[in-house]
Amino acid sequence: MHTAQALAPETNDNWWRGAVIYQIYPRSFQDSTGNGIGDLRGIVQRLPYIAKLGVDAIWISPFFTSPMADFGYDVSDFRDVDPVFGTLADFDAVVETAHALGLKVMIDLVFSHTSDQHPWFVGSRKAVPNPHSDYYVWADAKPDGTPPNNWLSIFGGSAWHWEGRRCQYYLHNFLASQPDLNFHNPVVQDELLDIAKFWLERGVNGFRLDTINFYFADQALRDNPALPEDQRNDLTAPKVNPYNHQEHLYDKNRPETLGFLRRLRALMDGYNAAAVGEVGDSQRGLEILGEYTAGDDLMQMCYAFELLASHRPEAADIAEIFAKLDDVATNGWACWAFSNHDVARHKSRWGLSAAADRCFATLLMCLRGSACIYQGEELGLTEAEVPFEDLQDPYGIEFWPEFKGRDGCRTPMVWEPSNGNGGFSSNAKTWLPVPQTHLSHAASTAESDPDSLLHHYRRAIAFRQAHHALRAGDMQLLSSDGALTFTRTSGDETLFCAFNLGDTPRQTDLPTGQWQPVGRELGTAALPPEGGLTLEPWHVFLATKT
Repeated sequence: MHTAQALAPETNDNWWRGAVIYQIYPRSFQDSTGNGIGDLRGIVQRLPYIAKLGVDAIWISPFFTSPMADFGYDVSDFRDVDPVFGTLADFDAVVETAHALGLKVMIDLVFSHTSDQHPWFVGSRKAVPNPHSDYYVWADAKPDGTPPNNWLSIFGGSAWHWEGRRCQYYLHNFLASQPDLNFHNPVVQDELLDIAKFWLERGVNGFRLDTINFYFADQALRDNPALPEDQRNDLTAPKVNPYNHQEHLYDKNRPETLGFLRRLRALMDGYNAAAVGEVGDSQRGLEILGEYTAGDDLMQMCYAFELLASHRPEAADIAEIFAKLDDVATNGWACWAFSNHDVARHKSRWGLSAAADRCFATLLMCLRGSACIYQGEELGLTEAEVPFEDLQDPYGIEFWPEFKGRDGCRTPMVWEPSNGNGGFSSNAKTWLPVPQTHLSHAASTAESDPDSLLHHYRRAIAFRQAHHALRAGDMQLLSSDGALTFTRTSGDETLFCAFNLGDTPRQTDLPTGQWQPVGRELGTAALPPEGGLTLEPWHVFLATKT
């Protein structure tokens, strides 16, 4: 059907190509101080567990100084650690320990906006001119006093907030306490590059770039056009949010972004560092992914939201995504994830059985691109039901009950089944409650069961690491009308991959040639006799060409 371009084998300079990255949400990973909140020393304590999974890198969500209105994605000091997470020395210990275990360290850089408590904004909001006056996106009101245009915030309402000190509006694509930086000001770009350099000098190996397509806003502040109802979806915002009613041509996705990304890439190249950008767009996500990763002077990886959608992907969906990717990102590189800190856990979102969970884990390790695993998915954690009175996420509080926010995927990790807090904290109360239903999925329980999902993830990751064709080879889609089948090829290695992503048996055919089944530890079916291959529900067939 479609063939993606083959790439040269990865070297130390492109370790990221085909890498498996483990995302850590630090508030919920491990509490080392007994205050009910995870921290950096807790991460150090649990790094051997991550290394044993066989992944290449960790991505740590924000730990910078912050008033925590959006739990770290509102930064007030980019060069320091918030006391709730520890100190810079604790971060250095994370890097040192991770590197000793063979893990790369990627951190979450939030460049599109800051907290309103950041010193830059404290200065910028003043009426009198000062060095930070042009650090943010400011605009006069319309003659009738209303906001400059029709742009909307992802967190609800207008994207503009009135500032009485300046008698102007400022832009905020998220909370009103998260003002957007003015990337059209070259001094702002220089400041942000200096922040990236600060962390590179501390030994980080790369970045996850939050809302990478939000960096620039249209200087003319043109209104976004309406989006026809039949083109709306909930990839970037819940259906109850009118944000979905606009085509976001001017508040994000601006062409000027590429210039800044080239500057950032030039800096990173000096440190053999890599970045994965978050592309938040419901209509052009894959296309923007292709734009931002095309060539050696832009970002190494980006991810769009297609596999983070609420709809469980079927064979035809996977084929459609990769066909489009082949068209719009021929020279780019995707990073795939089924879950993260912003969406309901895919175990619940897609209603997966134990067999389906294993099948999708194997699929993730066979797809062309890099892969992200979100903490706890390897344990089969489900989306938690968090009572309204325990909610922390401002997004969920705003749109409750139609949209319950992101707290359900952010509850603490469960390490031990006997502890009321799952071994996460010694405190009687944790920042989000530990679901009692999660305790039976604790890591120690999974460790002692060779048939657990945890061990399946380890086997699937090891299988990927053992086959260069899966890490960096090309991908040719063969069929999707029943089972999903494709080949992965690198050099003289070719793997045939077949997945039944459904609840009924599916028929498919092997490509011409001699094939030897591999991946028996992942449930690969036996080589069929002459004729077609029958895959039972949620079964996988993997074979290498001989």
